[in-house]
Amino acid sequence: MNLALFDLDNTLLNGDSDFEWSQFLIRIGVLDRELFEAKNLAFYEHYKAGTLDINEFLDFQLKPLSRHSRKTLDEWHQQFMREQALGMITQRARELVDRHRAAGDVCVIITATNSFVTTPIAREFGIDNLIATEPEQKDGEFTGNVADVPCFREGKITRLDNWLAERGWSLDSFADSTFYSDSLNDLPLLCKVKHPVAANPDPTLRAHAEQHGWRIISLH
Repeated sequence: MNLALFDLDNTLLNGDSDFEWSQFLIRIGVLDRELFEAKNLAFYEHYKAGTLDINEFLDFQLKPLSRHSRKTLDEWHQQFMREQALGMITQRARELVDRHRAAGDVCVIITATNSFVTTPIAREFGIDNLIATEPEQKDGEFTGNVADVPCFREGKITRLDNWLAERGWSLDSFADSTFYSDSLNDLPLLCKVKHPVAANPDPTLRAHAEQHGWRIISLH
């Protein structure tokens, strides 16, 4: 039995769903452009540079969810999927996932982006297993806070270990484990699996992958 782990943003997706979700809310008038767009861009630049304060970012990203009903949010997300997210899925990414699924591998998307944004995207790939940052909910509505450890940097290892333990597994349970990611932020988890793959890597990850002889691929 093999384990295939996939980062989502800029890996399976040609773009960042977290960033694009906020841009979508700005575009449809839910968020004020003047107040939110510059912050959204700044957070994205910090993420790419490896300097993101995850708690500050999640406060920015999750608070808008608490201001609207789940029904309204779900309707907006359906529009987001049609108008933005589906166009970010490349054929190469679909084919990669399909190869692992056809081989009978346990496939997991593991992403820092929250599960509200990413669950429908994971479903589009045919992947049932999603480990994502979890927005706190009360009576089915979002509170604007985070539940559990954010699925970011070393937090991805914590969340994956907990997910595996719930199923009676560990990384050693698998004959092979592969993780595909584009980001320097995922170096902690990339270093834990048997086969790290730099997919559409940022410059820091590319340099690290070249230095250590990791496989480098393009899904875009």
